[in-house]
Amino acid sequence: MPTTRLKRPPIWRPLALTVALLGFQGYLGFSAIGGQFGIENRTEILIDIDQLKAKSAALQAEIDEYRHRATLMDPRRLDPDLVTERARSLLNMANADDIIVMVDKSSGQPISSKFQELTSDELSAIIQRDSTL
Repeated sequence: MPTTRLKRPPIWRPLALTVALLGFQGYLGFSAIGGQFGIENRTEILIDIDQLKAKSAALQAEIDEYRHRATLMDPRRLDPDLVTERARSLLNMANADDIIVMVDKSSGQPISSKFQELTSDELSAIIQRDSTL
């Protein structure tokens, strides 16, 4: 009668699987601690988040400013005072009811410190001296 001999399973297969799984677990542990999104880089990530929030708020304020300017240009919502003020400044013209104070650009002080009315000759001389008024 032939004897039956049982084969012992090879030890290298379970050992290789164990080593591979331990290596993968070590990689995951390293990534959780020192990786790009790990615990050590959390403070850098939070600083980046704060900087991006500040930049986003600044950009949102700029967008809001442009939206406000666009609504001012809407013909249905134009403020007549703003339109006349802008037109007068562009055309260097004044209304008869306006009070105009001429300012010396170099000193920033009014030209007539007593706020007296100037004669037409004095006014013409000042206007000719500084043609940008």
